[in-house]
Amino acid sequence: MSDLPPAPVPGWLRRTEAEQRWPAALVIAIAIVIHLVLPADLAPRPRWLLPGLEGAALLVIVVVNPLRINRETRVLRPLALGLVALLTVVTAWSVWLLVRALFEKHQSELPPAHLLLWGAAIWLTNVIVFALWFWEIDRGGPAARADADTPHPDLLFTQMQVPDLAPHDWEPGFFDYLYVAFTNATAFSPTDTMPMTVRAKLLMLAESVVSLVTVLLVVARAVNVIGG
Repeated sequence: MSDLPPAPVPGWLRRTEAEQRWPAALVIAIAIVIHLVLPADLAPRPRWLLPGLEGAALLVIVVVNPLRINRETRVLRPLALGLVALLTVVTAWSVWLLVRALFEKHQSELPPAHLLLWGAAIWLTNVIVFALWFWEIDRGGPAARADADTPHPDLLFTQMQVPDLAPHDWEPGFFDYLYVAFTNATAFSPTDTMPMTVRAKLLMLAESVVSLVTVLLVVARAVNVIGG
C-alpha cells in the first residue's frame, strides 16, 4: 500500500465559506445607473419604472442577506433570478430601441459620439447582466456552491481542469464570472472557460448575439457617419 497522503479535495468540490454579496450588488447598481442615464430615446418607457423595480429588488436581497450569501430561501432565490431576468429584458429592449433608431433617424440626428457612447453603455450592461446569469446558475448559485451541493459545473474553469496549478482552496467567485462574460462578449465565443450544460451554452449564445448586434451596427453606422 502507498504511504502517500490522499490528495486534498479542491475548494470548489467541498463546503467553503459563503461568498460575499458586495461584488454582485455593486455591478447591479452600476447597471441601474447606466439605465437611468441612457438617452430618453434609447431607454424603455416609462424610464423610471424598470430601474425602480430593479432597485427595489436589489434592496430586498441586500437587506435579507447583506454580507455573505450563506442561505437562500424559497423567496430569495426566485427574487434574485427575477432581478437578473428583469435586467436582461431592459438590456434587450434598449438594444432594440437603438437598432430602430439607427434605421429610422437621419445621420445628423445620431452623431458618432452619441452612437459610440451609448452603444458602449448598452454593451457594458450586457456584460454585467450575463455575468450575473453565470454567477446565479453555475452549480445552483452562490449558496449552493458554498455548500458543495452539486459537483457537476455548468462552467468548466481552467483551475478545475488543472488543479495542480491553482491553490487547493480555489473556487470561482463573482469576478471570475464577470471575466467570462467580458471575454464572451468580446470574442463572441468561449475562451478559457467552457460551457458544460445546455443552459450555459444558451446564455453564452444570447450574450454573443446581443454583443455582436450592438458592436457591428453601432460601429458600422458611426464609421459611415464619420466617412460621410
